[in-house]
Amino acid sequence: MPLNDDFVYAPPQDPLKILYEDADLVVIDKPAGLLSVPGRLPEHHDSAYLRVRDQIPDAKITHRLDMATSGILMFAKHRDAEVAVSKMFQARRVKKNYIALVQGRLEGEGEVNAPLITDWENRPRQMVHLELGKPSQTLYQTLHYDAEQDISRVLLTPITGRSHQLRVHMLHIGHPITGDKIYHPEPQRSPLKRMALHASYLAFEQPISGESVEIRGEVPF
Repeated sequence: MPLNDDFVYAPPQDPLKILYEDADLVVIDKPAGLLSVPGRLPEHHDSAYLRVRDQIPDAKITHRLDMATSGILMFAKHRDAEVAVSKMFQARRVKKNYIALVQGRLEGEGEVNAPLITDWENRPRQMVHLELGKPSQTLYQTLHYDAEQDISRVLLTPITGRSHQLRVHMLHIGHPITGDKIYHPEPQRSPLKRMALHASYLAFEQPISGESVEIRGEVPF
């Protein structure tokens, strides 16, 4: 996500937690507030990528999480692994789940099929555009509704991987993610001091060894 020049970037400084590691891959639990990759300005360079590179000089990032999103983030340790993982993602052979807190009472389960495109006049915002947007699909399942706070806890499964997809899709169906400073009309209503979106689960067949890998992370809210 592009950062404004006047943005004060103060990412958490706790050591990164490693959730999984083998000869080809390393998977971390990225905290909310830390960029996945360096920003444009020098003061925005601190990122999960550079922190991993400090330990694994040849590491390559394989996908990204928004700065405000926490959770499972995977890196390849070398070029062959990077290529293999890229093909795996392109073929949609990776299952990803997220946990989110959304505004209002979202009942049951369902799917959102709403094509997305960049809102160029308001970048980095994305928006639904039926004619020009790229096909985008998200599955959702409600886990719990807190009537006192009017917040639903939901399991989200992105079928496609568009920028801000989960955030825009939840807004599109009238249930924006709490604490989302871009898409929630009242982000200050959140009971948390962050956006309530966490990448909690990743499952795939390790593309080099062929082993089945299933990673679960602890949800911090």
